[in-house]
Amino acid sequence: MIIPRPVKAHAHPDGGRVRLTADGFVIAADEASRPNAITLTAGHPGGGGPPDDGYRLRAAPGEGVVINAGGAAGVFYATQTLRLLLPPETLRQAPVHGVSGPLDLPATDIEDAPRYAWRGVHLDVARHFFPKAWILRLIDLAALHKLNVLHLHLTDDQGWRFPVQRYPLLTEVGSWRKRSPVGRAREKRFDGTPHGGYYTAADLAEIAAYPELGNRDAYRGREKPIKVRTRWGISRHVLNVDDATVEFCANVLDEVMDIFPGPYIHLGGDECPAAEWHDSDRARQRMRILGLRAEAQLQGWFMAQVATRLAARGRRMVGWDEVIDAGGPRDAVIMAWRKDGYMGRWAAELGHQVVMAPEYYVYLDWAHSDDKSEPLAIRGATSVADVYTFDPVPRGLSEGARANIIGAQAQLWTEYVADTGPLGPAPARRWPPQHLPGSLVPAEEQLHIARQMPASARTPLEQMR
Repeated sequence: MIIPRPVKAHAHPDGGRVRLTADGFVIAADEASRPNAITLTAGHPGGGGPPDDGYRLRAAPGEGVVINAGGAAGVFYATQTLRLLLPPETLRQAPVHGVSGPLDLPATDIEDAPRYAWRGVHLDVARHFFPKAWILRLIDLAALHKLNVLHLHLTDDQGWRFPVQRYPLLTEVGSWRKRSPVGRAREKRFDGTPHGGYYTAADLAEIAAYPELGNRDAYRGREKPIKVRTRWGISRHVLNVDDATVEFCANVLDEVMDIFPGPYIHLGGDECPAAEWHDSDRARQRMRILGLRAEAQLQGWFMAQVATRLAARGRRMVGWDEVIDAGGPRDAVIMAWRKDGYMGRWAAELGHQVVMAPEYYVYLDWAHSDDKSEPLAIRGATSVADVYTFDPVPRGLSEGARANIIGAQAQLWTEYVADTGPLGPAPARRWPPQHLPGSLVPAEEQLHIARQMPASARTPLEQMR
């Protein structure tokens, strides 16, 4: 089974299988068939072939396998398709045992090219920490299924996973919480076990700005330190809107950009309550200066300031669709998750580039069935059929705005995914192959995983929040 489904795939009219020998790999300037070998060509100086990220793979008895790719990206994706055609034992990272001699694959003719540039997989490592080796394994699986964007959710109220040299308390304090919820939120039960971690250790300098990030004047003499949150859900605490806090966020993002060279930085922007700004004299003063009518508009102003810092370094802001409500930057890429696609349609009609991520279809922390044996999940069941038939183009979108839909992304939030489990990656339990968004969104571009690609094919990992 090939996931994602290629644009065209036909069994060879004569049927049969193709046998490959261990030494049968040829990089050639022609497309001549070579029995028992894989022949690879790339590029068409005269035009007329596949696009750079497209390919054609033909396997026929007596002819071997012939791959013709438009460019380096097409070579990479054709290789992943070939891997899926080979016996499953060949997907092992360890030496293969029990598969001796030549390898057989079905005779077939496959053509594939992208529909969308963005085929993302999101992992929340803030609610529960996942080790680096596990994330690298997830990247391997994403590459195999031709997903090309990794979105790491590195920070939230329940844990801060990104080390910032200028602000060491972010990880020294923020990377650990004293306990985690057990069961449903309404049960108000906790495990009593500390949980945490972060991805890089470094000797960091103390900073004086850290305690001044909150809206302390909103408490009017009732100041208490804000601790790492031990409950799921939305905290009422938000950053203040002082210039020093804007500078703090910009400084943090400078270090993010130093590590991740991709063109996109996800700033979040979802579920941001404005109650503290309503109670803050400094926030209301900022509103008067800016001429804002509602506290929620402060979020849009704040994100625009930080987005300017990103733009100065050639990066572009991505945010959840609440950014539109808040009046955020007009050039922000919008990740649409609410209202089953309506927010994506609205954003696209406004001229934003949009990544579709509607929660009912592609939030993989939802239950997969109504079976009582299902693990605890944040929402009710989303069927395999619903996931598989999801179309990223929202209903009712005008023809002129369709080009603004640049892709789709699946989210794995981890409030209810506490560990990797004995069978390997957590998505393997919650996310069997038929659930992968790659099944829905045909392949495009090389996966931005440098260690899996030749230097000529490398593009920076499109790092998210």
